[in-house]
Amino acid sequence: MISNKSIDPFYQRLSLVLIGIITLGFLIIQGKEVLDPLIFGFLFAILLMPIAGFFERKLRLPRSISSFLSIILLVAFVGGILYLVGSQISRLTTDWPMLKKQVSQSINDISNWIENSIHINLEKQKNYVDNTAKKIMASGTEVVGTTFGAVSSLMLFYAFIMIFTFFILFYRRLLFQFVLQVFQHDNEPVVHEIVENIQSILRQYIIGLLIEMVVVASVACTAFWIIGIKYAALLGIIVGLFNIIPYLGIFTALLLSVLITFATGAVSDAFWVGASVLCIHAVDANLLLPTIVGSKVRLNALITFLGIVLGEMIWGLSGMFLSIPMIAIFKIIFDHIESLKPWGYLLGGDYEYKKSAEKKMKTR
Repeated sequence: MISNKSIDPFYQRLSLVLIGIITLGFLIIQGKEVLDPLIFGFLFAILLMPIAGFFERKLRLPRSISSFLSIILLVAFVGGILYLVGSQISRLTTDWPMLKKQVSQSINDISNWIENSIHINLEKQKNYVDNTAKKIMASGTEVVGTTFGAVSSLMLFYAFIMIFTFFILFYRRLLFQFVLQVFQHDNEPVVHEIVENIQSILRQYIIGLLIEMVVVASVACTAFWIIGIKYAALLGIIVGLFNIIPYLGIFTALLLSVLITFATGAVSDAFWVGASVLCIHAVDANLLLPTIVGSKVRLNALITFLGIVLGEMIWGLSGMFLSIPMIAIFKIIFDHIESLKPWGYLLGGDYEYKKSAEKKMKTR
């Protein structure tokens, strides 16, 4: 018997997919103010879920109190990192007269080099600097207002993240039951498996990033201490913190480290600091990242880099942070739905092929 079930042409299915992607992208861009802190809250809730569960099961605390205590621990952890960075920066400010003298000397050396190499005399350089300074001072009020508004928005953004984290922890069973009811009883085993995999992989990914950050910061501090620069601890922490930004973070850390070392020490020290950061990045990218983080989220480099670029275009810096976890969530979903498995293979790539090949070799 011939089935009467019709199959839509490829171009029609492709058009529907493209329309869906464009519509989803438009909604994501328009809903940034809500979705951005909501997704961060979702990730933090997944990370804190075992702690909240421990408070509920072992200490017999109500869910509201256990969720609140978990968030307090998270805030204390982040506050400890900020205090550590702030204490190092305070050392930098106490040496401001020395830094000012060093920077002035460096500027004079650069001015002399420009005069000798490009033949622009010191008077023209001074006039250009004075005109630029006047323009900056003229717009000083606007800059201060913009800075104050940015800081206020950032604090409000963090407050929304903590609020969303609390509510997701508090209503986690309600949200899970809602997902089960949406996909009906027949798909309950698949939904359970997808949810468990998402929780496990995202939790391991976040913990892996934290471990990588600590390892990179420790190695950087040791390397800078061996070189003998003054602010080895501060620069090592900066390298570790910026390293969690995929691809682009290490170049930002490189620039800051070289500039601070150049302003506080010799040019040779700045060179060795830059070389050390590049060596640390090479070891991290080829050894630490695949071992600690890469084993948790199996995404190929092309999709990862493309996701980071698109994330930055859509949501800026927060989009860069969220791109890899969100792609990982989509990959888990695609891998458990038969019609979407090719998309899951696209996100994983060679790793999926090697894994299937290894399974075939074991069965022989």
